[in-house]
Amino acid sequence: MDPVIVVGAGPVGLALALSLAAQKVPSVVLDEQPGGEEPRPVRTAVLRPDTAAFVERLGCAAVRDEGARWTGWRGMRRATLQRQVSFGDDPEGPDGPGNLDGGPSPVHLPQHALTRALRDAAAVSRLVRLAPAGRLDALEQDDDGVAAHTTGPDATWWRGSYLVGCDGARSTVRKLLDVRFAGRTAVERLAVVALRTELPWPGEAVLHRLPPWRSAGEEITARPLPEGAWRVDWLLPDRSELVTPDALMGRLRDTLAGWCGTTPPYELLDTGVYTLHHRLARRWRVRRAFLAGDAAHLLGAVGIQGLDEGLRDVSNLAWKLAQAWHHGASEVLLDSYQTERRASVAARLRAADQAMQVLRGGGGLRAYLPGAARGHDTLLADGHLGRGPLGAPPSYPHSPLAPPPAEAHTPVGTEVGAPVDDVPVTAPDGSVVALRDRLGRGRLLVVLVAPGTGVWDRRHWLTAGVMPRLTAAVNTLPAEAELLVAEAYPGAAAHTVLLVRPDGHLVAAFGGVWPGELYTAADAVRGGAVVHARAEDRTADIN
Repeated sequence: MDPVIVVGAGPVGLALALSLAAQKVPSVVLDEQPGGEEPRPVRTAVLRPDTAAFVERLGCAAVRDEGARWTGWRGMRRATLQRQVSFGDDPEGPDGPGNLDGGPSPVHLPQHALTRALRDAAAVSRLVRLAPAGRLDALEQDDDGVAAHTTGPDATWWRGSYLVGCDGARSTVRKLLDVRFAGRTAVERLAVVALRTELPWPGEAVLHRLPPWRSAGEEITARPLPEGAWRVDWLLPDRSELVTPDALMGRLRDTLAGWCGTTPPYELLDTGVYTLHHRLARRWRVRRAFLAGDAAHLLGAVGIQGLDEGLRDVSNLAWKLAQAWHHGASEVLLDSYQTERRASVAARLRAADQAMQVLRGGGGLRAYLPGAARGHDTLLADGHLGRGPLGAPPSYPHSPLAPPPAEAHTPVGTEVGAPVDDVPVTAPDGSVVALRDRLGRGRLLVVLVAPGTGVWDRRHWLTAGVMPRLTAAVNTLPAEAELLVAEAYPGAAAHTVLLVRPDGHLVAAFGGVWPGELYTAADAVRGGAVVHARAEDRTADIN
C-alpha cells in the first residue's frame, strides 16, 4: 500500500510522521522549507504534561534536553500574590492560602528546537521520507488513494494511501479541499520579548494582572526558558496600537523595574508582536484527506496553547490511520477523528470566547460583584496551567467508538472517554513500566487490576486466578491488544479489567473477566465492520 502523504514539516506534520512510523506505517513528508524552521527565540512552545510525554515517546530529546520545566507558577493582581502553584513531586505544595499542588510541570522550549529535534528523529527513521518539494497546487482522490502535485523545477505527482494537511493557518490542502475556515480575527494581540536576565522568581512562571506601574497594560506573563532566558508577553489593547521598538523597550524596562525594584542587567534576544485568531475548519476529513493542527484550527487566547491541540490531533489520528493502513478501516473509525477532535476544539474555543467576554469585556455588573476578580484569576489560571475547559486534556465521552452499555461495565476513577491515569504496569516481558509508555503502538491495552502481583513470581501469577481466561479472551479480540497488569488503579476494585485505546483514552472498565463484552468493546473501538484492503497491498516501498 502507498505511504501516507503528510503536507507540512512543522512540529505537527513531523510528529504525525513519527507516530505513524511507531505503528509501522510509512509516510512521505512534503517539505516546502527543507532548511528547517528559522531560529526565533521569541517563538516558543509550552507543552502540557500529556503532549510533552507524547513527543518524548516519539524520540524527541529536545523536551528533555532543551526544555525548561518550571518549578512553580504564580498569579498576581496589582501588587498582591493571589495564587501560587508548586510543580513536582511535593504533594503538599507551598505553604499559604491559595497555594496549590500543580502536579507535573509544563515544558517550555523554543519552537525551532522542538522542530529540529523532530526532524532529526524523522531523518533516522526508515519509515519516514522527508521530501523537499515545491508548492502543492493540485490534489486528486479515488477509491484507492490520493495524488498530490507539487510545482517547482522538479514538479512531481505524489501517490499516497491517505493525505494529511499539516500545512498551517494558510493551509493549501484546506483550500484545495474547499473547506471553510470560519472564526474571529485578532482576538488578542501580544507584544513579546525574549531576554536573558534574573527575575525574583527563578524557575517560576508568572501571570501579573493590572500591574501598578505605567505602561504595563492589563496583563503581563513571564515564562522561564533554558539557560536563564525568559519570554515576557504584554497583552495589548484591542485597538491597533503601533508598537515601536522604543515603546517596547520602555515597557520592558518599566516591567523589570516594577518586579525587581530597579532595572537589572539584561540581554535582549528577540522581539515580536503576535496577533491571535480563533478559527475552526468546517470539515476535518474529506474522503481520504484530513486536516490537523493550524490547518484545522487556530486558538491561543487566554493562555491556551494551539500546538497542544495540534499534537492531540496527531495522537488521535495516527492510530486510526495505522488501523486503516494495516487492516482496512470502517467509515465510522475514520469519521471519528473529526467527530472527536473537532468537538473538543470547538468546546475549547467556546470556553475561550466566554472567558474573554468576562475577562476583556470591560465593566458591567459582574465586574463589581464580590469575588469577581478572584473568578477572573481562576479563569486565567486554568488557561495558563492547562486545566478545566480552557486547557485540560480532552475527553471523548460521546465518541462513536464507544461500546454500548453493558451489565459488565463498572465505574472507576477515570470517566469513559477520558485519558487513563499513568499507573505502573507489568508488561508481558515482566518489566515494570509506566502505562503511558505502552501507548502509541497501534495496539489496544487490556489492563488487569490485580493487587499483590508485584510480590509474586511472574511465572506463578501468569497461570493463576483469572489470568488464563483473560489471556485467552485477549488473544481472540478483533484488534491487536496487549495484556498488562497493574497493582492498583484509582477507583478500581481487584480484578477490574480496563480496555484502553492506543491513544490512552478509556474505552470501558469491566467488573471481572467478561470475554464477550470485552470483544464487543474492542470491535466498537475499531469502528465495527472493516473495509478490507488487499493483502498484497500491505508491503510498501517508500524509497
